[in-house]
Amino acid sequence: MRLNHFTSDTPAGGAATYPVDETKLTQDFYDAVNGQWAEHAEIPGDHSSTGGFMDLVDNIEHTLMADFADLLTGKLTPANPEMAEFKKLYTLARNFAKREQDGTAPLKPFLDKVAGLKDFDDLNAHLAEWYRLGLSTPVELSVEPDMKDTSQYALYVDAPSLILPDKTYYEPGNEAAKQLLPIFTQTITKLLQLAGYDAATAAKIVDQAKQFDALIAPHVKSAEESADYVKMYNPYPLADVDNKIDHLDLTGTITELLHDTPKQVILPQPTYFDAVNDLLTPENFELLKSWMLVGVVYDATGALTEEYRQVGGTYGRALSGQKQARSREKAAYYLATGTFGQVVGDYYGRKYFGEAAKADVRQMVLKMAGVYQQRLKTNDWLSAATRDKAIVKLQKLTIKVGYPDEIDPLYSQFRIDENKSLFDNLQAISEIIIANHFGHWGQPVDRKRWDMSAQTVNAYYSPSNNEIVFPAAILQAPFYSLEQSSSANYGGIGAVIAHEISHAFDNNGSQFDEFGNINNWWTEADLKHFQELAQAMIKEFDGIDFAGQKVNGKLTVSENIADGGGLSCALEAAKSEPDVDLRAFFINWANVWRMKATTEYMQLLLSIDVHAPAKLRANVQVKNLDDFYTTFNVQPEDAMYLAPDERVKIW
Repeated sequence: MRLNHFTSDTPAGGAATYPVDETKLTQDFYDAVNGQWAEHAEIPGDHSSTGGFMDLVDNIEHTLMADFADLLTGKLTPANPEMAEFKKLYTLARNFAKREQDGTAPLKPFLDKVAGLKDFDDLNAHLAEWYRLGLSTPVELSVEPDMKDTSQYALYVDAPSLILPDKTYYEPGNEAAKQLLPIFTQTITKLLQLAGYDAATAAKIVDQAKQFDALIAPHVKSAEESADYVKMYNPYPLADVDNKIDHLDLTGTITELLHDTPKQVILPQPTYFDAVNDLLTPENFELLKSWMLVGVVYDATGALTEEYRQVGGTYGRALSGQKQARSREKAAYYLATGTFGQVVGDYYGRKYFGEAAKADVRQMVLKMAGVYQQRLKTNDWLSAATRDKAIVKLQKLTIKVGYPDEIDPLYSQFRIDENKSLFDNLQAISEIIIANHFGHWGQPVDRKRWDMSAQTVNAYYSPSNNEIVFPAAILQAPFYSLEQSSSANYGGIGAVIAHEISHAFDNNGSQFDEFGNINNWWTEADLKHFQELAQAMIKEFDGIDFAGQKVNGKLTVSENIADGGGLSCALEAAKSEPDVDLRAFFINWANVWRMKATTEYMQLLLSIDVHAPAKLRANVQVKNLDDFYTTFNVQPEDAMYLAPDERVKIW
């Protein structure tokens, strides 16, 4: 349940200040605040968008690349052993001459493993190794908290990902698919040739991989279906699942991986396993093998030569409308920092955020939680029984701010061998991460773990942990600054904080209790009324025209509920301050959502992202607040007007 969505090539942009167009405030609030900025903003060639969140990402990139340049020259000394290993990996990533010299040879042993498979018996003999190496498999396994008892881990058995972004792309007549599949074909065919395959063999492999992918597509969930979290929880006896698959030794493989045999597993997509036996047949084995080969080739995109990276990114750039690849220097930075995320986050958090700011922002979060609690107490549609349980859940909420107190011990296991290739070092780290992941089995759940590092411009609520997390990177202007008024800060970081709190009570979070377990704590009448309110939020957004397509109200409902609750709660907090300025509050809300993006990227997000488009997040939610109308004198004839009985108010 993240506040925003970023691709691997994170957008960036400049942060110039432009005046508000007073004539548009009651007609298109977002454009009134951001229109002049949008006229001047340019999307950099190596990005798919620019604006609000992206400015912060760009600034952090600039800052840390400069710092780590000093780290490489010795001007900056590693603060800990983990940072010393990061330095070695970053050095290897930037040793472009060595990467060219190594070529694609490091990939060949992994391609040979797949290419050498003879049949399913042969695959079963190696399947546990496949998982330990992180190679593509037709059944995905992960060890995650059990959604009905989050103190313990469960084994989730899932379907693999598709080539195209979503199941809906496979529907007949989908225009995006017609454009994307040929580009995917060209991309992978060229990668296979760079890896040593002749043109005819490469073309055959890609064609067979696409055939297998097309067989998978009808049986997996769409993004809209996946957005309903609780429907991921489908427990089955492992023996029953294994009986659905004639040619794959699922139980034997799981037992080898976990050193234990679970009696029960969770199927997030049970319809896939109803069909999987018709997919994994001897007749389809060559298709499956080609599909696995394509996965191995594509996953190596960033770790080999410059040509391999440039070619490998072609499909992703087509998806997002990005005009060019990142520079090799930036790519090396993101590869190294992504691998050592928590280590880099610890450095960034301690240097640019610090313990004092950490304590200060924590107090802000506690204050917002207090405002939220008061709103729950005075809620006029919840019964006392449900309201009391909601307050208990809020009081049990875990708050994480800035960066973890300690670096995850996992990173102390990372060792870089400077005599080996970049690919081999990354593979070794991947194997450590995978072993650690499966090693969670049988252990109590670690609730101290962070899913985002401190340099990430984002925030999230975890329903299974009942926690809200605010990395240091988002805790700066325009979200929060001592130079901004309290109202502007509430319109920025205040709304972000309350947004994440609201996720505890959105259509997904509301189904989890204070311990993070699936548990209906609502009275029947209250739940029915809440579902009616959620349906009103779906209706408010569903079908809005945007970027040549339409918004999916069901896909975006949880984030829209959180936006609505967050903005409403932040507004109440702003009004409690002596220097209240609601104009500044609303304008900063619109300001943080400024975004200019390629059409391809906007259409991609409309298909798969649980967030509504940024402009609509700014424009639609303010229409639900009575104070917006009085602040800007919005009248019934104005485009920003919404009749009182149509305004959606949940939290």
